[in-house]
Amino acid sequence: MDGKNLLGEFLRARREVTTVDQVGLPRTRRRTPGLRRDEVAMLADVSTDYYIRLEQGRERNPSDQVLAALARVFQLGPEATEHLHDLAHRRRPAHGPVVSADLLRPAVRRFIEGCDHAVALALNRRLDVLAMNPLATALFQGLNECDNALRLTFLNPAARDFYLNWEQQARGLVAHFRSIGGRCLADPFMLELVEELSFGSEDFRSMWARHDVRARTYRSVSYRHGEVGEMTLHNETFRIGGPAGQQLVVGQPTPHAPSERAFDALRRLAGAGGTRPPGDER
Repeated sequence: MDGKNLLGEFLRARREVTTVDQVGLPRTRRRTPGLRRDEVAMLADVSTDYYIRLEQGRERNPSDQVLAALARVFQLGPEATEHLHDLAHRRRPAHGPVVSADLLRPAVRRFIEGCDHAVALALNRRLDVLAMNPLATALFQGLNECDNALRLTFLNPAARDFYLNWEQQARGLVAHFRSIGGRCLADPFMLELVEELSFGSEDFRSMWARHDVRARTYRSVSYRHGEVGEMTLHNETFRIGGPAGQQLVVGQPTPHAPSERAFDALRRLAGAGGTRPPGDER
C-alpha cells in the first residue's frame, strides 16, 4: 500500500498534480510537472525548509492553520481536506473488528433484495459487494470479479467494454475508495486488496499514486450490457447505519429516455432469473 510517511506521500502527490495555472503563478520552464516545493511553501506562507520536512516525514505535528493553508494551495475538497487532517494527526475511526464491515443488517438486506424498480447493491469500505437485488445481478451477469467493484474495474478486461467511459469510472472509483477507506490503514484486508490491485493493474498503480480523495454520492454511469444494449443509470450512494464504510448504491434511468427501454429489458431479464446475489445463503 503506502509507506510509513503517509502525510509526505499525500503532499508530494498533490503537489505534482497541481499546476501553476491553477494557483495563478507564471509559467516557467521546469523539468517535472506540478509545483516546486518552494512554490508550495510560498503559497502556504511557511518556510521552504519546513515544507520539505513535512514531505520527508521529519515534521509530524503541523498545526491546523498550516494544514488549512496547504488544503487551500492544493485546492482540496472537503473529503480530501479531512483526509489530510487524518494523516497529519494519525486519527483512527472508531469502528469494531474488521469482520464487522462484512455484516449487513438483515433489514437492509431485505430492502435490497425486495427492490424491484432500481438497481440496488450494498458495499463495504473495501467496495466488496455484500448484497445485490435481482436487477443488479442481471446488470453484472456474466462478468468475473464482480464481487468487488475495484477488482471488476481493474482486473477484468471486459470492464473496459462494460463501462462506456472506463477511465472516468476508474478514476472516480479510486478517489471514492480513498475517501471511505483511507482512515482504515490497519485493516489487513484493505492492504491486501491494494497490493493485489497494484500488482495486477498498472492503471490502478498510476491512479492510486495520485492520492485523489473524493466521495461519490451521485454519479451517472453508462454501461454496455451484452443482452440489453447501452444505458445510463443515475446512481445515488447512501451511508448505511452500522459498520463504518457500508453504503447503499441505487441506480435508475432517466424517465422517458432511451436508457429506460434498455432498463425495462434488464427488468425482464432479472425476472427470468439468474445467479444469486453475493451473501445469499438461502
